[in-house]
Amino acid sequence: MSSHLGENLRLLCSHYRSIAEVCRKVGINRAQFNKYLAGESQPTAYNLKRIGDFFGVEGYELGLPGEQFARLIGARGTQIGAPAERDPLHALLQPLRESSGDLSRYCGYYFEYANCMSVPGTILLSLVHVREEGGNFLFERQERQVTSTGGLADDSARCRYLGAAFQLQDRLFLIDYESLTVNEMSQTILIPSFKSRITRLNGLKTGVSSGDRRTPACTRVVWEFLGTEINRISTYRQVMLYQPDDPRIDEDIRQRLAHAPVRDGLFEVE
Repeated sequence: MSSHLGENLRLLCSHYRSIAEVCRKVGINRAQFNKYLAGESQPTAYNLKRIGDFFGVEGYELGLPGEQFARLIGARGTQIGAPAERDPLHALLQPLRESSGDLSRYCGYYFEYANCMSVPGTILLSLVHVREEGGNFLFERQERQVTSTGGLADDSARCRYLGAAFQLQDRLFLIDYESLTVNEMSQTILIPSFKSRITRLNGLKTGVSSGDRRTPACTRVVWEFLGTEINRISTYRQVMLYQPDDPRIDEDIRQRLAHAPVRDGLFEVE
C-alpha cells in the first residue's frame, strides 16, 4: 500500500459527519484508524477489505495518487458508501443504531432461563452469546428441548436464534429469528444491571410455541452471566428442559420465574 492511503482516506471520511462515525460503522479502533490517516501504519489485508467494502472502493484504489483517486471518486459521485444506505431496511434501523447505548459490558455468555412456551410446566435453559461486530451488538441463542433423560420434546427440538441487541434509555431490546427454519421471530426486553458486576438480568420474552398451533406466548425470563470465556462443550450439555423442582434450578431462579407465562393476552410488569 502506497503513501497515498492517508490522503485518500481523509477524502472518503469527508463524506461523513466525523471520523468517529466512520470508525464505529467500520468497526475499527479509532486510534488505529488515526495511524492510517497519518500514514504511520498500513492496514492488514483484512482491515483493508473492510474499509474498502464500507466506502465502496477496491483496496488497490486506496493506494492511487491523490488526484487520480479524487477523479475516480468524483466520477462515482454519491455512490461513496451508498450501497447499504440505499437499503430501506438499513435506513429503517439506522436510528436505532445511532440511539442505542454502548452494550460492551454485556458482551459474553449467558444461561437464559424461561418458562418453556412449547412444553408448559417446564423451564427451558438456553445458551446465549452476546458479541460486538462492526460497531453492532449481535447475539446467538442455542436451545434444545431435550429432557434430562435424553428424550426430545418434539421433532423441532433444536433451535439456533440469531439477532441484534439495542439499549434504548433504560431497557435492553433483543430481536432475533430462528435461523435453521426461518419460521419465527422473538423479542426479549431486559432490565439492565446498574451494579459494577453483572450477575442476573430480569425481563420478558414474547414469541410463539413450536407446536402445530404456533400459539403466541409471553414469559418471564432470567439471564445469568457466565463470563466472556466458557467451556462450550460442558456448558452446552446443560442446555435442556428442566422440571421446576429440579435441584439444578436454584430457588432464586424459580422465584423470578414464579409467574406462569401469559398466552393470547396482555401482561403486567411489576
